[in-house]
Amino acid sequence: MINNFNNIFQDHLPVSPWHELALKKLPGINPLKREDWIIIDSAFDQQMQYVDYLLQEHTCDVLKLNDCAKEASKELLKNILASLRNKKEYTVNRHSVTRPDGRIIQLNWDRCLLTSRLLVQQDLCIMMQDDKEHFLAGAAMCFPASWKLSEKIMQPMSIIHKPVDEFTENIASRVERMFCLMNSKQDMWRANWLIYNDPNLHQPRRSTEVRSRDLTKEQWVRVERQTFCKLPETQAIIFGIHTYVVPIDILSNIQRETLLNAIN
Repeated sequence: MINNFNNIFQDHLPVSPWHELALKKLPGINPLKREDWIIIDSAFDQQMQYVDYLLQEHTCDVLKLNDCAKEASKELLKNILASLRNKKEYTVNRHSVTRPDGRIIQLNWDRCLLTSRLLVQQDLCIMMQDDKEHFLAGAAMCFPASWKLSEKIMQPMSIIHKPVDEFTENIASRVERMFCLMNSKQDMWRANWLIYNDPNLHQPRRSTEVRSRDLTKEQWVRVERQTFCKLPETQAIIFGIHTYVVPIDILSNIQRETLLNAIN
């Protein structure tokens, strides 16, 4: 059945972090308006069908929540509902929400993180802070880009990003400082990009596994629009990941030209 989900693409790529000045220099953090936190794009219906399948058939692989983040998950769902009430594509009622694809999601306040992920196109990670640094306390992660939730849950930021060459100690300390200084009235966002030979959105890999890349085979661009929102009550930071996957041939001329320069 997973093979039915192998070709889920957006009809264009609205962000190209390999050449946009505000994004390409790490950490590339930019301010974000709350009304732009949750977005809906051309791949919504297909991506959400895949999300529905993964959350039902592979729950333990894509959904984890530590007890310390339960209150944060409730606050997250409240904030998502507040945002969705302002979007014409959704219908928010007292006990349910109708998604843009027409599916009705019942509000389950006993499983807030699951419910939240069933409502929106982005993956959701809950970052909590201990006496040292922020750590991953819960996540609904359907579309991992070459990492496994089981390896990252309850791990601090410094460990989570250890395999990423670009995420140096300097960048890590700057991101941690940003998390500490964030307030609930100013959201942030950034983006990253990868080239894949396999367009499947769900690509979990252990830290010891190497993702192969063959330049002679067909390639797809994978971009993550990453958002950071601090919840006012629990002070948890919600790390959202909206994933785009597109074939290179649908890129604009400037996107294609600058991408080829960045790759070569």
